Formats: sequence, C-alpha cells, structure tokens
Amino acid sequence: MAVQINPSILSADFARLAEEAKAVQGADWLHVDVMDNHFVPNLTLGVPVVESLARATDTPLDCHLMIEGPDRWAPQYVEAGASSVTFHVEAAAAPVRLAREIRAKGARASMALKPATPIEPYEDLLPELDMLLVMTVEPGFGGQAFLDIMLPKIRRTRELIKKHGLQLWLQVDGGVSASTIERCADAGADVFVAGSAVYGADDPAEAVRALRTQAEAATAQASWVCDH
Repeated sequence: MAVQINPSILSADFARLAEEAKAVQGADWLHVDVMDNHFVPNLTLGVPVVESLARATDTPLDCHLMIEGPDRWAPQYVEAGASSVTFHVEAAAAPVRLAREIRAKGARASMALKPATPIEPYEDLLPELDMLLVMTVEPGFGGQAFLDIMLPKIRRTRELIKKHGLQLWLQVDGGVSASTIERCADAGADVFVAGSAVYGADDPAEAVRALRTQAEAATAQASWVCDH
C-alpha cells in the first residue's frame, strides 16, 4: 500500500489559499474541510471556494463534507472540481446511492465515521467505496489532540478491508503529526490528513516529506502489511 499525505487547508491561511496550496509541493492530495455550522459547530467554505482552488492547483482535491444533507450537496463538489468526496454516514440518508452517484460523476467516493460511530454495521457498504475515513478527533475544529482510543477501530477497519479483499484506502484525520502518524500506520491507515503539523511548520513541503518518511517506515514493519 502506498502512503499518501493530505495536508488540510483548514490550517492554512484562508486569505492566501492558492499560495498555501503551492507551499505543500509533493503532497498527494489537498484535504478540504467543508463545514456548515449545523452538522459540526463551525463554518468554513463551500462550492465557490472549491471551484477557485481547483483552478489554482494541480494537486487533486479531497473534499471532506462535514455537513447536513450530503445526498444533496456532495455531487456539486464533484462538479466544482473535487477528485474525491467524503460524506459522513451519520448525515447521509442513502449512503450507497450517494457513493454510486459520486463515482458516476467521476470522483472517488469516501465515507467518514465520527469517533463514536462503529465500523461493523457498515461492513456491507465497503465495496461501494474507494476510501473510508476514521476520524481521530471529533469533527469540527483543527488542532485537536489525537484520540488514541481510535487505534483499535482503525485496526478493525483494516481487518474488514482485508477480509473482503478490497483495494480500499483507509484515511485518518485529526491530530495526525510526527508523534502520532507511526501509530496510525501500524494500525492500518495508509492515507493521512495533517493540518497544523504541516501548515504550522516553517517549511510545509518538508513537513510533508518527513511525515511520509515516518509513515512509510512504520507501514513497512506493520503486521497488517507483513501478513498480507
């Protein structure tokens, strides 16, 4: 499995988004947090900003929709230029139909789980997805401390992916940094969202490279890879 590092622009300077996108050269994706002040208690950005950002960077956009009514809004983010769209299963009325619609429009379909949401009830949905996001903080704000209690959930999710023989990316988002990324990789994650750990660094591009090196080293030794 190839490690992927997705800097979160939630931690970037919103007045300089085009420049901030260029500052993380070498990143696999740009993670775009969309919040509506309803599903989570924060308000960030929407379709027009995603359209502008898609024109300003060649790095593909990974849009994480922390919003109510994703069944209605998610397809618009594909049309705006997102290459991957993540909806929260807690907010989706028809997650299978939504995942298929996102895929039909040409983007990768991803489903997110809040910390208290177990993966097991959604095992049968996994073949409909390209990525599964396990939140390692409560969604809504950047800069939160990583929740170690999510590591067993990451492991269980990776076991389900292996059980079904799926090529499904497993993303973690929340508190990912130099001190936590190795534990996430060892547990089974292969896509890492990092906000303040990247944009809070003196050299964001170097921070991306350093996180990738750590994650690759941990992945190479991880039991879920070695036993594959």
